Amino acid sequence: MRCHRHLGIGALRWPAIGAAALIVTACQQGIVDPRGPVASAELLLLLNSTAIMLVVVIPVILATLGFAWWYRTSNARASRATDEGFEGRIEFVVWSIPALIVILLGGVIWIGSHQLDPRAPIPAKGDPLRVEVVALDWKWLFIYPDQRIAAVNQLVVPTGIPVDFRLTSATVMNSFFIPQLGSQIYTMGGMTTHLNLMAAEAGEYPGFSANFSGDGFAWMRFIAKAVPAGEFDAWVKEVQGKGSALDAAAYAQLAKPSENVPPSTYRSVTPNLFEHIVDETTAGPQKAGVGTAWCPPVPQVGG
Repeated sequence: MRCHRHLGIGALRWPAIGAAALIVTACQQGIVDPRGPVASAELLLLLNSTAIMLVVVIPVILATLGFAWWYRTSNARASRATDEGFEGRIEFVVWSIPALIVILLGGVIWIGSHQLDPRAPIPAKGDPLRVEVVALDWKWLFIYPDQRIAAVNQLVVPTGIPVDFRLTSATVMNSFFIPQLGSQIYTMGGMTTHLNLMAAEAGEYPGFSANFSGDGFAWMRFIAKAVPAGEFDAWVKEVQGKGSALDAAAYAQLAKPSENVPPSTYRSVTPNLFEHIVDETTAGPQKAGVGTAWCPPVPQVGG
């Protein structure tokens, strides 16, 4: 018997250690480990909502256990009334407390949802960094229109500077999510969504698609690397000095379905490529000719 008891404890030890390790890992790279103002505000909203709900949950659990123990069959001291008389005071307490909790919880969530509007700019001293995000099969394309560069499955942003994202999809619906920076948002073909985030400190934060999008869905992951402003400027100059250009032919090749695509960069980007992708997916493949060579319109000089 002693041997069997020892084996039982040992068998339970490893699942417990594994569960603890999983929880610690999730906390280190998830929504409970925020690294930006938006993620911090979302965590506070989550904690406040949980605390408000526990005001009802905990007393109900304790009362359930207490009533079950007190009114057990063997307790002769418990009086059990057989009549079904209405007790207004008990009914008032039973209904008023949950109603007040629902009103309070609804108010907290309503205020928090408006404060965390993805389109709302983040107050900061400098101008935001503009990044255009395109969901492809099965990879992420990040275009920096002001720097005129692009990257695939690699997002580099400066710390302490807001990032103004414009997002779309050149294929099916996806969902852009960097848990430690906050705010999941959908990317849809022919539509543009907006998101503002900011990294408060340097680090590498996992990002991924939170919406199933087909065979290569598991590979729709990237690393959001937050670096000091000086390192970001150096990275931009490095990208601008090497690699190929993201022109019409290069984009047509990139848009083809592929899996496990390694991070790469483009030293230049065709102007208004993001707008073309939105227009192309809006028109549909028969009208826009998806996958065919595309040339940007030639600017008209004069009147």
